[in-house]
Amino acid sequence: MIINPYVFGAAFDPDAQAFITAAGITDNTQKTAINTLVVDMKGYGIWTKMKAIYPFVGGTATTHKWNLKDPRDLDAAFRIAFAGGFTHDSNGIQGNGVNGYGDTFFNPNTQFSVIDNAHLSVYSRLNQSQTDVDFGSTNGSDVFALTIRRADLSNNTYTFVNSSNFTAYTPDPNSLGLYIGNRIGTAQKLFKNSSLVANSTNAATVRPNFTIFIAGYNVGGLPNSGLYSNKQYAFASIGDGLTDTEAGNFYTAVQNFNTTLTRNV
Repeated sequence: MIINPYVFGAAFDPDAQAFITAAGITDNTQKTAINTLVVDMKGYGIWTKMKAIYPFVGGTATTHKWNLKDPRDLDAAFRIAFAGGFTHDSNGIQGNGVNGYGDTFFNPNTQFSVIDNAHLSVYSRLNQSQTDVDFGSTNGSDVFALTIRRADLSNNTYTFVNSSNFTAYTPDPNSLGLYIGNRIGTAQKLFKNSSLVANSTNAATVRPNFTIFIAGYNVGGLPNSGLYSNKQYAFASIGDGLTDTEAGNFYTAVQNFNTTLTRNV
């Protein structure tokens, strides 16, 4: 954990405070967890690589929608619009697996300046095997997504990062922890917690021109009706690609955040 320079004074990090104010967070433990997360990520040099960070803190749909990187109530700030059935509580968000999904309004085609430098992550709290997509979008062939422990695909976990080719963890023994789908150049990697669990070499092809959904899959602008998830998520992010060291440090920061909130797995 990075030493928090704000812990000895009254003020929080300005970015943390902006989120706390926008989301209306009043619980002191939650405030401290958010502040430490921001300070840790800045200390590790990965804050600037993030485009959207969803801490899912506060326990309600209203507090869970905010993007820590840009806490404005705007589509352009990538705050989430939840649709269908969701449960919101102190552990995060959980779709109903029937019609629940969240639209981040983040379009990979317009938001990434290059095609081959990107990541997405989700922190899954429940050990489940489902036929679903946890986080992603596709134009029908090229994909930006994470799909964790797919029941219909031998309990494998897959990531596609601006590609028609996947990288797979086969099989995934459980669906617990922080998953990071990552690409830098032709290296497409899948991290689980602090470990690199799968990697492959393939070129990025197309950035899908559709916004990323969580607990669902945006296929050509609409949620795929057969791939809704009811996993429980305690964190998610979208941003530039991470080095192996940065991915490990990112896990440390996120795990510390969720441990403070007593929801770590």
